[in-house]
Amino acid sequence: MSLAPRAVLVHRTTEYEELVARHGTHGQAAFFLSSRGRDIEEVAERHRRTRRALAEVTAAIPLTWRQTRVERADLDRFLFAAEDVVVVVGQDGLVANAAKYLAGQPVVGIDTDPGRNPGVLVRHRPGEARLLLPAALAAATGVDELTMVEAVADDTQRLLALNEIYLGAAGHQTVRYRLGLDDDGGAVEAQASSGVLVGTGTGATGWIRSVWQERGGAADAGLRLPRPTEDRLVWFVREAWPSPATGTSLVAGELTAGGHLTLTVESERLIAFGDGIESDAVELTWGQRVRVSRAATALRLLG
Repeated sequence: MSLAPRAVLVHRTTEYEELVARHGTHGQAAFFLSSRGRDIEEVAERHRRTRRALAEVTAAIPLTWRQTRVERADLDRFLFAAEDVVVVVGQDGLVANAAKYLAGQPVVGIDTDPGRNPGVLVRHRPGEARLLLPAALAAATGVDELTMVEAVADDTQRLLALNEIYLGAAGHQTVRYRLGLDDDGGAVEAQASSGVLVGTGTGATGWIRSVWQERGGAADAGLRLPRPTEDRLVWFVREAWPSPATGTSLVAGELTAGGHLTLTVESERLIAFGDGIESDAVELTWGQRVRVSRAATALRLLG
């Protein structure tokens, strides 16, 4: 007998909840904010909107389904199942936070604060959940397959991300490594930089885009940012330092399907983390190698 679908509601602690937890009471939190020129009512109202959205989405879950909730901080310890429908209730970034732990489950993004969030990944309103949840299981439902990026180390550590993967030193100081390109004649260069970013088309709306714009749209390299569903990645070396021992000729490029970017560590410690979550990082040391490429899995996001 097959299991009934399970709705997994992914959410995060609100700013109001964090303030009250830190200061003990609503009054103390209000005093803290007022001493810094802010009104707690603005924060409390966003909290109420989030709670209303969670309640509305919960009420929309079909009665025959199972359901559970997981907070963002617990995602790395939560076991997703094949029959899950993942409902992200919050901001765009929360979809990226959840994506790295999924394996093809359909995702529905619910925007709790329209107008404040860009709505790139949380595309729907709470009131639409009643129709969206059953539709997520239908084979004919329009689902966008968003390209993801992965890093695999020579000790089998693996990291998956929806937006981008950063490889460099903790704290973004200078790190040394050898950068190699599998699909560019095997070019290799010793470098010292503040890190390397490898990003997807989804990430092209965030950190990757800011680096691309700083370089004038990377016109010198002829780089065009990919679309979210495109099987192509772009990469940038941040602040490469020229010296007799390190070069700056390989500082930007793209990885097409099957292409790999390889880093061989020449520092005591190098970390790789995805989508800005440095607390969930892969750690590497002298001589280790890590290969970055398009991930075999994609985020299945309901359009």
